[in-house]
Amino acid sequence: QVQLAESGGGLVQAGGSLRLSCAASGSIFSINVMGWYRQAPGKQRELVAVITSGGSANYADSVKGRFTISRDNAKNTVYLQMNSLKPEDTAVYYCNADVTTSYSGNYYSYWGQGTQVTVSS
Repeated sequence: QVQLAESGGGLVQAGGSLRLSCAASGSIFSINVMGWYRQAPGKQRELVAVITSGGSANYADSVKGRFTISRDNAKNTVYLQMNSLKPEDTAVYYCNADVTTSYSGNYYSYWGQGTQVTVSS
């Protein structure tokens, strides 16, 4: 019904940059909050950054000043620009979106399949 497709992960050296993209598709009427989460091996999934449809963003303290989240509402796409990457940023990054498929419907949370980001020291 609703699919989230992530792209842009990969291997990068410490200090480098990557840009993640996540496009939502399917029977979408409206998207509220979109965001990025990550999960490192042996750890719980954690919030990285979220952004509302109006453009208000919040970040985890660990990425403030290094990562920037943005979105293109016309394309139902959210981006995560990651600069000054550190080895501790290594994780699977997941896209999330709160989507409603009808005018008066409820919002449901959808997840992408995840994209691996590996930062070498």
